[in-house]
Amino acid sequence: MGAIATGGVRVLNEDVVNFLQIPLTVIDAVAAQEQQELERRTWHYRRDRPPLDVHGYTVILVDDGLATGATMRAAVVALRQQQPARIVVAVPIASSTVCHELETVADEVVCTETPEPFYAVGLWYENFEPTSDAEVCDLLAQAAHRPTALAPTG
Repeated sequence: MGAIATGGVRVLNEDVVNFLQIPLTVIDAVAAQEQQELERRTWHYRRDRPPLDVHGYTVILVDDGLATGATMRAAVVALRQQQPARIVVAVPIASSTVCHELETVADEVVCTETPEPFYAVGLWYENFEPTSDAEVCDLLAQAAHRPTALAPTG
């Protein structure tokens, strides 16, 4: 029915909310619960590292695919608050409708495949298991030890 992100961002899928007639009290309760999970993951993944300063940089947001696009939309809206030069969304598989909708919030959207009809992201993967917290932490630790060559977009 939607997604949240840092900075108080909340994106609702109005079609789903209206079709299922989900009351605002339920949306608020779920959002509060998910906010706790967001804060847990932020602390667990970042630990003592500050957020990256993306002001003036081109940022590429990547996901395994887009069904409703709510999570990616929330990510783009939250990232906009940090004033990057450009935001590019890149996914291997997505609904064509969602790809077009994201073009209204991102500077560029790259969707490699947009099958019609689109049923689910998971249908395009042999293994669609979620990434564990341990895997995320390992990857972040590896990335922290790599030299970077970041330069603001100019």
